[in-house]
Amino acid sequence: METPQVSVVIPTRNRPELVTRAVRSVLIQTMPHFEIVLVVDGPDEATPKALAEVGDPRVRLVALPVKGGAPNARNTGVREARAPWTALLDDDDEWLPGKLAVQLKLAATAGVARPIVATPLLNRTPRAEFVMPRRLPAEGEHLSEYFTVRRGLFHGEGFIQTSTILATTDLLREVPFTVGLRRQQELDWTLRAIKAEGTALVMADEPLVVWHQDEDRERISLEMPWESQLAWLRGNRALFTPRAYAAFTMSVLSSMAAPTRSARVFRELLREARTYGRPSAIDYVTHAQIWAIPPHLRHVLRDKVLGRR
Repeated sequence: METPQVSVVIPTRNRPELVTRAVRSVLIQTMPHFEIVLVVDGPDEATPKALAEVGDPRVRLVALPVKGGAPNARNTGVREARAPWTALLDDDDEWLPGKLAVQLKLAATAGVARPIVATPLLNRTPRAEFVMPRRLPAEGEHLSEYFTVRRGLFHGEGFIQTSTILATTDLLREVPFTVGLRRQQELDWTLRAIKAEGTALVMADEPLVVWHQDEDRERISLEMPWESQLAWLRGNRALFTPRAYAAFTMSVLSSMAAPTRSARVFRELLREARTYGRPSAIDYVTHAQIWAIPPHLRHVLRDKVLGRR
């Protein structure tokens, strides 16, 4: 088999139907020179059987003996990659057919040696469908502010998600994903990777990924480990501007912590943002409404503002 142009790394475990959908979305890409490195994250008999039925030689399974989490599985897949470019795909998402072709074209004209090429996505929930991010980064805008600072009460403007990322394989090896981090894995990786030599974030104009937010099944992104996320934020303060630090604390961390209904936690996050960040008026309003409005109602309001039925 000739050397592929792109290695597609997909971590998975015990979700054969979902990962088969993800794999098939890669196999219909308009550029054919790729391999799929499917990392089975721990004991799982069903997934190899399901992938055997696909019957495509471009699909290569790497089985890990014990579960190590998605970041570890991605890092393993990157180490196994044979192509100069690696694209990441979560097992419960899917790509539109032109994704890799569009990204490689953008990479060729990026003007830097190791571009990070991402795309918007279609956020598909049980209630609505809408495009994220709502805008692309402005010239000269610090990426920590692009990803975190809000202009509306129920949503942010900037966004990046794992299944949208294509980067050089050597960059992903030089800057691996943080093993053990349960939330904000792509934000953490992007803000660290963009500091490496010869990098820049390049965004496609069109959504090329479908992000399935099926809320009736288990997702790491629905867990709310606010204390570990606060520890991560404090340990990575240098990645954020003061404006971004306050925005992340009073929106993302606030959303995770609000189910505690603890006045002490409410004040702790407010103090964190004021001490190490620079909150704006909308951050204060966001923090207050997150704690005042039940999460389900906030999600419904967000989807009505952003989406369509």
